[in-house]
Amino acid sequence: MLTATEPLWSYKEIAAHIGVQAEIVRAYRKHGLLLTPDVVDEGKPYWFADTVRAWTARRISHRHRQDPND
Repeated sequence: MLTATEPLWSYKEIAAHIGVQAEIVRAYRKHGLLLTPDVVDEGKPYWFADTVRAWTARRISHRHRQDPND
């Protein structure tokens, strides 16, 4: 049973945060695009909310980065 004091997010919460379906987040993990879970409880992965927010910020900054060859 989880007892962390900091909020932990499942696929569902991550999906809501980035505006996609939970299956998309699962696919991100399967393809190595999602960070390693902070906690695994009874086989289910969870991430601290701050971990997800930092990951999201990096994803957005990479997406908007300009190609120096343009």
